[in-house]
Amino acid sequence: MQKLEHLGLDHLAIVVPDTEAALVVWRDHFGFPVLYSEKVAGDTVLLTHLDLGNVQLQLVEPLVENHPLQLWLRENGPGLHHFCLKVEDIGDSLEAMTKLGLASSSVAPHQGTQGKRALFLDKNAAMGVQVELTGD
Repeated sequence: MQKLEHLGLDHLAIVVPDTEAALVVWRDHFGFPVLYSEKVAGDTVLLTHLDLGNVQLQLVEPLVENHPLQLWLRENGPGLHHFCLKVEDIGDSLEAMTKLGLASSSVAPHQGTQGKRALFLDKNAAMGVQVELTGD
């Protein structure tokens, strides 16, 4: 049986309405050091990565009002949005996940952190869990 060939967990992502307020919790209270922050998707999302030791915590703040994550925040409030697995090749992984029914061939990779490509799998096919893949 075919399965996803992955390199382990890359990050856990929390959607937040305010990165600075979230940093008070995760950086200041829990003590997780900030690794880097960057704006992606045409400066519509701010991603801030913190070091948890063997994996990263990604704070995701939508910066524009019409971003889909604004609706997600209104419906769910701040919280865990997805987990992300590292893969060697996004194209190969998309092909494998499409064959397994976990992704659609019409899914297009998006800009992830630090210039990497990323894509989200079909949440419904993954038992309601949002899974992202990131790699080259």
